[in-house]
Amino acid sequence: MISYLFLQNYWWFLISLLGGLLVFLLFVQGGNSIYPALARDEASRRMLINSTGRKWEFTFTTLVTFGGAFFASFPLFYSTSFGGAYWLWMLILLSFVLQAVSYEFQGHMGNILGRRGYRLLLQVNGFTGPLLLGVAVATFFTGADFTVNQLRLSIISNPVVSTWGSTWHGLEALANPWNLTLGLAVFFLSRVLALQYFINNVRDEQIEARARRRLWIETPLFLIFFLTFLGRLLTMSGQGVGHWNLVEIIPLKYLHNLLEQPFVLVLFVAGVVLVLWGTLRTLLSKTWRRGIWLSGTGTVLTVTAMLLLAGWNDTCYYPSLADTRSSLYLYNSCASAPTLQVMAIVSLLIPFVLAYIFYCWRAIDRKPITREEMESGKHVY
Repeated sequence: MISYLFLQNYWWFLISLLGGLLVFLLFVQGGNSIYPALARDEASRRMLINSTGRKWEFTFTTLVTFGGAFFASFPLFYSTSFGGAYWLWMLILLSFVLQAVSYEFQGHMGNILGRRGYRLLLQVNGFTGPLLLGVAVATFFTGADFTVNQLRLSIISNPVVSTWGSTWHGLEALANPWNLTLGLAVFFLSRVLALQYFINNVRDEQIEARARRRLWIETPLFLIFFLTFLGRLLTMSGQGVGHWNLVEIIPLKYLHNLLEQPFVLVLFVAGVVLVLWGTLRTLLSKTWRRGIWLSGTGTVLTVTAMLLLAGWNDTCYYPSLADTRSSLYLYNSCASAPTLQVMAIVSLLIPFVLAYIFYCWRAIDRKPITREEMESGKHVY
C-alpha cells in the first residue's frame, strides 16, 4: 500500500519535473525576443520564426499541464495563488495566447495587424513570458501576501478560504528585487537556449555566425543573474514545518535542504555542469551544434532540483508574508489520498506521452531549416 506521504512527495516531484521541462521549452520565447538581432532580411527572419514556431505547441501544452497538475494535486495552492495573484498569472497566460495567435495569423492574407504587428506580439511574448514566469516561481522562495483560514468554508454566503493582502493581486511580486533577479535569469537563459537551438536547427552561415557571437553576450548576463539569485537562496532563511506542524523560520533553510538531500544535490550539480558544458563547448567550437541538448537537459535537471528544494524536506513551498500559520507546505495543501492515488496510476502513462513527443520532435526536426524551404512556401509561417 502506497502511503499518503509518498504520494505527496511523488506529485511534488512530477510538478518540479514539469517546471524543469517548461523552462527548457522557453527557448521558443527566447527565440522570439532575440531573432531581430540575428536576422538581416526577410528570408532569415522567416527561418528563425519557423524554427521556433514549430515548437510553440510543446511550450504551451507544458504550461497548461503544469497548471493542471498543480490544480489536481495541490488545490489549496491553486486557489490561493491563481485566485489571489491572478493579475500576474493572467498576464503570463495572455502572453502565451498572443504568441499562439501571432504564429497562426501573421501569414494570413488580410490579417488586421499585418505581419509586422503579429511579429511584434511575438517579441512581447518573448520578453514577458520568461520574465513573469521567473518572477512567479521566485515567490515559492520569497513568499506572498496571503492568509488561509479553512474555517471560512463553513460560511455559506462567502466560503473563501484564501485572502490576498495586496490590491495589486500578484503584480506586487515585481517590486521584489529577488523575484526580478530570478525572472531575468530565466529570461536570459531562454535566450541562451534559443541561440543554441538556432545553431542546431537552422542551416545558414550568417545566422549561425551571429548566433555564436550573440551567445558571448547573453551567457554572462544569464550567469550574473542566476548566480546572484543562487547566492541569495543559499544564504536566506526559509520557513519549515517543525513539531506539531508549526511553521518556523529556519536560518539557511535552502542550503540545509541541498546538503541534507543527496539526490537533489546530485541533480542540481549535474544540471549546472551540463548547462555550462553545453554552452561553453558551443562558444569555443565553431562546428559544435549539439549544445542545446546538453544545456537543455541541464536546464531540466537544475530547475527540477530547485523546485524540489522549495517543497521537499518539510519546507513551505509557498511562504505567507502575512501569517506563517497560513504558509503552504505539502501536507496541508495537497489533494485527498484517493485523488492522489488515482492520479498516480494515470501518471504511469507519462513515459508513453514523452515518447510520443520525442517522436514528433524528431519528425519535425528531421530536416534543418533552410532558405530553400522558406522560398518554397509550403507549411511555413
